[in-house]
Amino acid sequence: MHILLTNDDGISAPGIVSFYRKLQQIARVTIVAPDGERSAISQAITLDHPLYHKQVPFFKQVKGHALSGTPADCVKFALAVLLRKDKPDIIVSGINRGGNDGCSVFYSGTVAAAREGALSGIPSIAVSLNDWDNPDYRQSAVVGVKIVRLITAQRLPSGTFLNVNVPSGRHKGIRWTNQCRVPIHGEFHRKKDPGGREYFWMTGRPPANEKEKFSDSYLLARRFATVTPVHCDSTDYNMLKYYDNS
Repeated sequence: MHILLTNDDGISAPGIVSFYRKLQQIARVTIVAPDGERSAISQAITLDHPLYHKQVPFFKQVKGHALSGTPADCVKFALAVLLRKDKPDIIVSGINRGGNDGCSVFYSGTVAAAREGALSGIPSIAVSLNDWDNPDYRQSAVVGVKIVRLITAQRLPSGTFLNVNVPSGRHKGIRWTNQCRVPIHGEFHRKKDPGGREYFWMTGRPPANEKEKFSDSYLLARRFATVTPVHCDSTDYNMLKYYDNS
């Protein structure tokens, strides 16, 4: 099995290294990741300036491919250039520092890389650890490998990828669930720079997940690892039924 491994925290982030250490036990792994952090960049691609690529030390004697672009750029570049004649069987994105449950799927570069893989017709998963302060990626790597084995044995439907979130420490089990739809509440803090100019710093407040019981956010907060199937087609087919173009 050949796995393409990427992320949005950058090629030197501890999460991607920890994931590689587990994945390389079950597959041949190619690492193509941003040369620095590209968090919350969603599925942006680089069109207005060049992309630079270089091989860099990654883990022990293994080298990875660092790209000056976004996570989506990394997937596109890997498939079109580096792996054009050696396509991966699975694309894995992560392990992200911080959860990507609920509406985070619209902002996350980690999730976007998996979506890019699904759009290219390759089974893909995104894995995130719901811990910002003291992340220990070992358990999330174990969960990620379990999901990789699962989709190897049972292929995903076309256009669908999996968004996996793991709590910190010991989890209570793995649950398949839906995406929480309660929005992330943006807060803007008014400040002044040293020159006296006013500026705003945006932060996010997690959703009140009790409003959607048994969603990914609800179960993740209760220490379950969650797996959410996400489809690339965002069409509202129920609404489309009311507008017959024939």
